Amino acid sequence: MEPELVDVVVVGLGVGGEEVAGRLAEAGLSVVGIERDLVGGECPYWGCVPSKMMIRAANTLAEAHRVHEFAGSTRVSPDWAPVADRIRAQATDNWDDRVAVERFRNQGGRFIRGSGRLDGPGRVRVNDQVFQARHGIVLGTGTRPAAPPVDGLAETPYWTNHQAIEVARLPESLLVLGGGAIGLELTQVFARFGVQVTVVEALDRVLATEEPESSEVVAAALRADGVNIHTGVLADRVDHDGQKFTLRANDARYTADRLLVVTGRRAHLDELGLDTVGVRADQRFLPVDDRLRVTEGIWAVGDVTGAGAFTHVATYQAGIVVADLLDRVRRADAVEGPELDRSDTGAGTDPNGTAVPRADYRALPRVTFTDPEVGAVGLTESQARQRGINVQVGRVSLGSSARGWIHRADGLIKLVADADRGVLVGGTSVGPAGGEVLSGLAVAVHAAVPLAELRSMIYAYPTFYRAISDALRDLG
Repeated sequence: MEPELVDVVVVGLGVGGEEVAGRLAEAGLSVVGIERDLVGGECPYWGCVPSKMMIRAANTLAEAHRVHEFAGSTRVSPDWAPVADRIRAQATDNWDDRVAVERFRNQGGRFIRGSGRLDGPGRVRVNDQVFQARHGIVLGTGTRPAAPPVDGLAETPYWTNHQAIEVARLPESLLVLGGGAIGLELTQVFARFGVQVTVVEALDRVLATEEPESSEVVAAALRADGVNIHTGVLADRVDHDGQKFTLRANDARYTADRLLVVTGRRAHLDELGLDTVGVRADQRFLPVDDRLRVTEGIWAVGDVTGAGAFTHVATYQAGIVVADLLDRVRRADAVEGPELDRSDTGAGTDPNGTAVPRADYRALPRVTFTDPEVGAVGLTESQARQRGINVQVGRVSLGSSARGWIHRADGLIKLVADADRGVLVGGTSVGPAGGEVLSGLAVAVHAAVPLAELRSMIYAYPTFYRAISDALRDLG
């Protein structure tokens, strides 16, 4: 088959791929965007947006239950129907991506529904078509839920985050296999709507990738919501009798109406035809350099790179890919077609003077949207010590601050500093606005702001973020 010549082919239009494809098309390149599922990926349909709608609804119930602590009394009757209706009607268009597809087309892109696959250098095959990309191919195929190899699990109708987000009628009881961020966010939502939830985690604590202090605060909050948490429990077998799930682990048995499995995600590289361009497919993620290049003429963006399964990582990477591809076009001997609009590439200038920035994840922010929220940036204390950094730690309970005391809020600020350099390399903010308080810590880590400068700042009173100044004093 004679391939059709285009400028760029983007395989996978999740958050990162959609951003790259749309901006390159607006710049005047001929761009083919390929997506087999929904344009926009997980975030708008089964992740960030609908889950935060659920969390917002659950948190209003929790606040209503606290009225007796501050302002009298109230009665609360949870109702899941308006939450499910809002997700279906306002967030996901009933899991229909027509608006997103039309938006891409209006940007000048060409959309094809299907599974794209590399077919040699610069070539992509989709359905019965083959495209040859003049300037590059971008892979943004994301990841999918990965279930652990537990006996019997694959034969049961367990939930992933998709079914949990789409649910129209809540079960009476729920088992959650996995105590990471996604699992705990959904756990708290369902618990606050009256579902009896049990969390089973193989590691010795929930939220194991964050600071131990964060795990303690969140576990205590979940237990206060009526959640049963079992850590250090390795699942042996799962059965389903047509009505209920039974999970066997160690010598224990756990039973519930539904089972939600949130134990990680994986990229399916074997589906991409990587062997046709000399790239190994037997890897967990696609290895990329600091400009997101996989190999000559191929870039990757988003979850498939393994840099962090966050929307903000995908959009950050997209800006670098757009800048790098347009820089490649500029350097080409000749460019066919209209003059390109490269005025908004998102590119900064790196220390070498080039217009293409380099990916830098030293200050990668992440937020777990439980109540209280867990915001974190950079390295944890353990990670810093493993890297041989001369670690200095400062921590303070949020309740010891004026705003925390006023709110009767559980939480903390923890700072991880490099004592030799006199800068923060990590920070954690746990509290009612943990993700918002994190912004100041992210700037400090990203810009390597000297500790002396942070100590000399004026911190507004009474705010949650003022507790940062107390944690700085605790650094010594």
